Amino acid sequence: MLKTTYSNNGMFVAPHHQAALAGRDVLKEGGNAVEAMVAAAASIATVYPHMNSIGGDGFWLIHEPGKQPVAIDACGRAAKAATRGFYQEHNEIPTRGPLAALTSAGTIAGWQEALKVSASWGKSLPLSRLLAPAIHQARDGIIVTKSQSALTAAKAHQMNDAPGFFETFAPGGEAPQEGALMKQSTLCGTFEQLARAGLDDFYRGELGKAMGDELSKLGSPLCAQDMAAYQAMQVTPLQTKLRGARIFNLPPPTQGLSSLMILGIFDQLGVTEAEGFEYIHGLVESTKQAFRVRDRIVTDPDRLPESPEDYLTMSRLAELAARVDPQSALPWPDPAKPGDTIWMGCIDSEGRAVSFIQSIFWEFGSGIVLKDTGVNWQNRGTSFSLDPKSLQALEPGRKPFHTLNPALAHFDDGRVMSYGTMGGEGQPQTQAMVFSRYAMFNQPLQQAVTAPRWLLGRTWGDTTTTLKFENRFDPALLERLKSAGHDVEPLSEDFSDTMGHAGALVLNTNGVIEGGADPRSDGCVAAL
Repeated sequence: MLKTTYSNNGMFVAPHHQAALAGRDVLKEGGNAVEAMVAAAASIATVYPHMNSIGGDGFWLIHEPGKQPVAIDACGRAAKAATRGFYQEHNEIPTRGPLAALTSAGTIAGWQEALKVSASWGKSLPLSRLLAPAIHQARDGIIVTKSQSALTAAKAHQMNDAPGFFETFAPGGEAPQEGALMKQSTLCGTFEQLARAGLDDFYRGELGKAMGDELSKLGSPLCAQDMAAYQAMQVTPLQTKLRGARIFNLPPPTQGLSSLMILGIFDQLGVTEAEGFEYIHGLVESTKQAFRVRDRIVTDPDRLPESPEDYLTMSRLAELAARVDPQSALPWPDPAKPGDTIWMGCIDSEGRAVSFIQSIFWEFGSGIVLKDTGVNWQNRGTSFSLDPKSLQALEPGRKPFHTLNPALAHFDDGRVMSYGTMGGEGQPQTQAMVFSRYAMFNQPLQQAVTAPRWLLGRTWGDTTTTLKFENRFDPALLERLKSAGHDVEPLSEDFSDTMGHAGALVLNTNGVIEGGADPRSDGCVAAL
């Protein structure tokens, strides 16, 4: 079993080891946590292309000692031309191809906004240094991972109407083999342009115009004017109090509310030990209560039907906890929210911490790879509905529902925890498992990440909405859960990608940082 990593000089965790090393090396050269995260975000967009891209969105939580966390919303908006009339010949928004690429890409603007936050911290490294690892990796080639190879083969049949996909990811129509070398020379040129001209060029410069014009030419509703109008923004994070800690997450359009609610409801149930029936049943039933609120109110922040903060009070959480039957499962399913992404965490030598998440929604997003820039565009806009009565009804300029939600905790004893995962519907659930095992039941951090997990609902392309379990749970426990009414589906894998790729870092009051990386991923903890 992996063991918790320790350091007192800085630490980075990512689901790909090269991104973790890119972040750590920035820390080693005196860069801060935000700068390290930008370097890693560019790197992982290159070395983990099936999971994310600079053509996607991102969200940040930034902790500076003695201050309240700063949240950054870098969610792209629907194009001005993306009306329901634009899609009148369709029953729903296509999931791949140009019509799936209907929201601007926010993540680069998020990097830009985060660097503004860190500019007040003192000496900064140049942008060219932060983008150097990605430039090198795109130019000289990345090593194809097992998951990239498998997902390229599995998703290729969906990409016949996605210009640039096969040329970039499956030359000759064949998925690359694990261990193959893959170069991305056009994407390299885009990173070099950003290093020369600055991140704003992605929106209001040569890159923004080139991408907008090409998207429009391909048939996407996006155009250069949509790119030029986009800005990321600082927002107030959501928060709630647990016994021993205060936890933070992103507000709508993300599902951060549900992540906070799961732990807040579970904290009210009085479970005394982890891993048994009461623990699993309690978290699963807390998840159902939280997801029903999420699905009813979480949408574009300008159109919320209710205030998310109202559901994070102790009285409201207690009310929802009272609805949990300690012996019987609430009937399920409700609609699932799929999605794929990456989460990364960093803590620097000054105690500043970042929890960051970046995504293109489905694997390979829309599938489009722009030939002039090498950017793979997201399909996050498929979260919209063409039903005008829907909570997620498509309108120009609207933000789509987001599964993304990075997490952060301030403990009453002074510890700070940055944690999160990828995995769509599974993100709030995995966050709850990792946090509760470590913070509520005192498991070592790496053990809390490694421990067997479950997933209620559908993610990673699954069609079932069962309660799935990795193959490391006691069969007698699963039988008891079945008897309580849970629709249990055992998986064959001990460590399943279905459960996402989690990670966590904790800064202790003595300056020692501890970290845990997910054995389900291709990543690691990189420490100074």
